Amino acid sequence: MHHVVLDRWSRGQSWIHARDARVKLASALALLVAIATVRPGVYGPVAGSLALAAIAASLARLPVWGLLWRAGLVLPFTGTFAAMSWLSGDAERAASLVLKSYASAFSVILLLAVTPFPALCRAAEWFRVPRILILLMQFIYRYLFVVSEQAQHMWLAAACRGGDRRLRFRAAAGAVAVLFARSYQRAEGIQHAMQARGFKGRFEALGGSRFRVADLLFLTVALLLILGIRTGGGQAWNR
Repeated sequence: MHHVVLDRWSRGQSWIHARDARVKLASALALLVAIATVRPGVYGPVAGSLALAAIAASLARLPVWGLLWRAGLVLPFTGTFAAMSWLSGDAERAASLVLKSYASAFSVILLLAVTPFPALCRAAEWFRVPRILILLMQFIYRYLFVVSEQAQHMWLAAACRGGDRRLRFRAAAGAVAVLFARSYQRAEGIQHAMQARGFKGRFEALGGSRFRVADLLFLTVALLLILGIRTGGGQAWNR
């Protein structure tokens, strides 16, 4: 619910935060490709990629343990497929699936934690990502704030009335239904306000971005490190 934390982290003041969103997006995509192309049973490049992302998070003055904990939210989903591979007799593929999914999730969360979402959308548009996909991401991101706001209002109202936080299943189901009904009404109001202000299917950026020498340096170093980990990590692990 509190993706607001990532939004607050993305407004940081570190050297990595100041880099152009396009180079950070390109570096993250290169890291994801490097992780995805590692063959099952080779863990060195994946572990090296995760360590590189953790070092970048530390340089960005982000809580590394907080990022590691949030990346672990993907494990219940990938763990199911890993268990199927394990039961079928392919233990190496199962272990690789868990490690690669965790490293990929950490890399994506790190990208969101060092790049404001509007700047990330502008970078995706620069890379010619379909506009309908960008618009869909923007709407999902913004309406998550609506759901979060309504949930906080309901929690505060229940606390003011002396409600018990340990809700039973039936009460919790009713609260969820009310939450989404209130969020839907709030979303309708936002839609009408956007239409009244002349929304034409595109969120306009308030400011542009400039590509600097430091951005080129960041991209070059990031790609060289990723290439070095991808090509040399497996040999170092197998020694």
